[in-house]
Amino acid sequence: MIIIDGSYGEGGGQILRTSLTLAAVTGKPLKIVNIRAGRKSPGLGAQHLTAVLAAAAICDAHLEGARLGSQTLTFVPRSPPQAGSYSWDVAAARKGGSAGSIGLILQTVLLPLALAEGESKVTVRGGTHVPWSPPYHFLEKVYLPTLARLGVEARADIERWGWYPLGGGSVRVEIKGASSRPLKPIDLNERGEFLHLSGLSALSNLPRHIGQRQRERALEVLRREGFEADIRIEEGKSLGRGTMLFLWAEFENGVVGFTALGAPGKPAEKVAEEACQAFLEYYRSEAALDKHLADQLILPLALASGHSAFTTCQITQHLITNIWVVGRFIDIGYQVEGAEGEKGRVSCGR
Repeated sequence: MIIIDGSYGEGGGQILRTSLTLAAVTGKPLKIVNIRAGRKSPGLGAQHLTAVLAAAAICDAHLEGARLGSQTLTFVPRSPPQAGSYSWDVAAARKGGSAGSIGLILQTVLLPLALAEGESKVTVRGGTHVPWSPPYHFLEKVYLPTLARLGVEARADIERWGWYPLGGGSVRVEIKGASSRPLKPIDLNERGEFLHLSGLSALSNLPRHIGQRQRERALEVLRREGFEADIRIEEGKSLGRGTMLFLWAEFENGVVGFTALGAPGKPAEKVAEEACQAFLEYYRSEAALDKHLADQLILPLALASGHSAFTTCQITQHLITNIWVVGRFIDIGYQVEGAEGEKGRVSCGR
């Protein structure tokens, strides 16, 4: 049994999710202790428990400690990941509901199902655009297109938007699995020529002028720095209220994304400025990947054949922690060039 200390490194939920994915893919029994020890409310929250139950469902895992607040979990797969139709609702994990992240749950089960034989249809309900997690549009515009280069065939559709604190969003994903097809390595040392910058100023159940102000301020900031962008306004169907600005930039060798969420009392202009500054800081680094995509690629690249490498605008503690977790399951060599908090390069291969 592989034992993972959830207090290692950044001590958050990513340790749990990466461990669940790898246990499902490799079939190795897992015990995690000190789950989310680095967080204000340690242990399994609603979205983490939902991820546990989702991972268990696809590989018929035996569970111990799968309950809210638990800081210890035993997860023993009893079969390889099985393709099929699945549905999970984060709100069902906690009385009163939850806006737990749909994106993080999908990232837990996506790779096991992509490596299973057959097609899977997955529906997850919860938060689509919530703090501390990749919003739906990052998955659609950045994460899935990047995984497609590794050979992962998946398509996502948003049926309803879910904002904090009500959640209630719904996302459907279709995954074409192929157990006989290994994931392909990638070389993202260079991002290539800048091609296009697009954006989405989105809102639900709020005055449209908020979305317009976000768009106008973003265009102003970007033009001042020499960038033209296509930014559209969209009003998403939702139970709750919320707003965000999402930018995605296309280069010859890939795509990156940047998000800023609105909040009560936060001016629309501030939302726009945050997303634009994140893009501009990345652009000036000349690296291939943004910091969030970089740490999210550690796991799929560990499952790919051959040698992969990429540059990122920032080496984060999330990235370093993810490398440590992967190394507990898979004998793979990683090299990290650069200090935490700075631009760097990561390479891996068996």
